[in-house]
Amino acid sequence: QLQASGGGLVQTGGSLRLSCIASGTEDDYKAIGWFRQAPGKEREAVSCIRSRGNNTYYSDSVKGRFTIAGDNAKNTVYLQMNSLKPEDTAVYYCAANSRATMCMGMNNWGIGTQVTVSS
Repeated sequence: QLQASGGGLVQTGGSLRLSCIASGTEDDYKAIGWFRQAPGKEREAVSCIRSRGNNTYYSDSVKGRFTIAGDNAKNTVYLQMNSLKPEDTAVYYCAANSRATMCMGMNNWGIGTQVTVSS
């Protein structure tokens, strides 16, 4: 089970940190990440990380602004979002898989958290 939090309303250029707490065994979350869906758009992968090895993936649209990090002791993955833009406005979802494939084949999804960036 995945529980996401940390969304909110922020002005352009501001920052937010999303948190995703995973319950279960580490084998269930070999790869975990964040996806987002804006109104009228398809869901897209934002950033992912493997629970071992710290391999990361970032979409081009967030590279250099967002940072993903995991804390295995707390079963938590964070997404630090800086220099936010109005186009980052979306519902953000935490998702995971047990195959360690980055941002693909996610079979465990949490409830989304709304991020709104005002211009």
